[in-house]
Amino acid sequence: MKAKIKVTLKNGVLDPQGKAIEGALGSLGFGGVNGVRQGKFFEIDLAETDKAKAEAAIKQMCEKLIANTVIENYEIELG
Repeated sequence: MKAKIKVTLKNGVLDPQGKAIEGALGSLGFGGVNGVRQGKFFEIDLAETDKAKAEAAIKQMCEKLIANTVIENYEIELG
């Protein structure tokens, strides 16, 4: 089973990398960009075939390592 995980900064958390990208886009001539937020994307292949067990394992991985849950949110898609 494959898990796709999207990790993003929580609202209100400063995003200096997003601001730098926003500024760079403006200097490259891309007008009208009102904000950029950066994040991370992971794909994990699991040997587990039971969807509930796979989801529980991925949630533990996110809580313990993949996401800093103090400042980041995560979304899981199993397929």
